Amino acid sequence: MLRRIRSVPLREGATLETPQAPFRATLGRSIRLLGAFRKEQSDPDFFYGMLARDTVAQLTSYTKLDGALVADIGGGPGYFTDVLRAVGARPVCVDCDAGEMTARQGAAPEGAVLGSALDLPLATGSVDVCFSSNVLEHVPDPWRMADEMVRVTRPGGVVYLSFTNWLSPWGGHETSPWHYLGGHRAAARYTRAYGRPPKNVYGSSLYPVSVGAALRWARRRPDATVLDALPRYHPRWATPVIHVPALREIVSWNLLLILRRH
Repeated sequence: MLRRIRSVPLREGATLETPQAPFRATLGRSIRLLGAFRKEQSDPDFFYGMLARDTVAQLTSYTKLDGALVADIGGGPGYFTDVLRAVGARPVCVDCDAGEMTARQGAAPEGAVLGSALDLPLATGSVDVCFSSNVLEHVPDPWRMADEMVRVTRPGGVVYLSFTNWLSPWGGHETSPWHYLGGHRAAARYTRAYGRPPKNVYGSSLYPVSVGAALRWARRRPDATVLDALPRYHPRWATPVIHVPALREIVSWNLLLILRRH
């Protein structure tokens, strides 16, 4: 089952802000993102709006987006797609859930394609950028999805792949931090506490993915070069933690891989 960002409409009268200044991974930016995470449930519009703008600004530091054909994998109702389009890209939202794609405005995002991340309905080498934010941990075969992302990217194109690693403090999503005692146990505790199962169910829509496994996958690919590997939400100076086994699984929170297709 493919999991994606939830449906979040813009507030009435709101405008879609687009990144203007060069992207800088500062401590202040990290603090703002952590603050936004606390409002994910109470003010999802604010949270996903900030995350989408920050992500697209980050992506522009690796590749030109104006006029680029960008596949937004697991994009659901197209929130990232909207920001990509606002900066001049030509986004194609791909998701396996038609209901999720139409939940935001009653219709799927313009140019959306229904299909699984495990078998992308896109031609080999057809997109300039293949992008995915926090979807990898929600598919049962993450490296098959990652392989597919590389496959559909043209030579010279960029792959942006980000996910929440299982052993991070937020690895269990809403069941955190009890996931450290086991995914099934954490889900059972959540159900007892709230009278309903968690949205992200371990073994069904949430799977353990590690930083180490992602780095090994990326480095052994003969058809792509790793441009960057970093903790997505951290200041740039915290990047070296990615190279410390064990520690990186806990303190990185979210791994971002940037690859260039050969």
